Amino acid sequence: MPSRKDPDASASVPSFYGAELRYRREAAGLTLAQLADDSFRGVPFLSQIERGERRMPMDLAKHVDARLGTDGFFQRRCEDVYRARQSGHAEYFADVVAMEQGAETIEEWSPLLVPGLLQTAAYARAVVQAAQPRYTHEQVEEKVSARMSRASLFKQEAPPEFWVILDESVLRRRVVPPSHMAELLEHVVDVIHAARGVLQIIPETVGAHPFMTGTTRVVTFPDAPAMTYMESMYSGQVIDQPDLVKTYRRSYDRLKAAALPPSASLAMMEKAAEGYRTARR
Repeated sequence: MPSRKDPDASASVPSFYGAELRYRREAAGLTLAQLADDSFRGVPFLSQIERGERRMPMDLAKHVDARLGTDGFFQRRCEDVYRARQSGHAEYFADVVAMEQGAETIEEWSPLLVPGLLQTAAYARAVVQAAQPRYTHEQVEEKVSARMSRASLFKQEAPPEFWVILDESVLRRRVVPPSHMAELLEHVVDVIHAARGVLQIIPETVGAHPFMTGTTRVVTFPDAPAMTYMESMYSGQVIDQPDLVKTYRRSYDRLKAAALPPSASLAMMEKAAEGYRTARR
């Protein structure tokens, strides 16, 4: 467990309620493990909530209110935390946005799409419209704007180390017109260079590998346990069990070994971008 760190309750809405949770829990004479019992949440998860680093989900708020006898206090307030963190993102993704801001390293595997941190507005718009065809123009633009704002992460004074692995099919899948695909791939190369990140590609010639399905992200922090995030089309799951996170990290290391070297991967992406430019001409 990370060392105890008293949160500044005035720093943000999550910090305020995290400090309140710690006060109520200690007043009730409960340890984090005792409060987590029967909640289907791990001690690291509760610890990060108390430090204001994670929002409190509704299922946990109900559990905490029942255990601490707080008369629905956290149930009523968890929506405030949700609104503070959501900012145009899907509810299940709010935790991930918060995790990115305090991350030390981000390692991502994306077998189907260019990840959100590397997308252009045109590409993001096409992805959102395909996934949510009933969205209005305003709803689509809200999602696109929220996704674009995440890239400011790389402009921080000390941005996280970023490592991303893509399947080669991501380069071939024409989600937007050729000119926009060229802009997307060139943008990815530029971001990787600017962020001093690492990009690798799993070539189509590779057979079975550790992550055959599912988008996966492993995030580490300077003063908290590592997390793994798994995402499907309309939902996502944060995994904080240490043994399971360790298993995912080992699998990601094996995936690195199966991928092309970074220099060859960037060269493949640049060649694909030029191919789209030629197709346009």
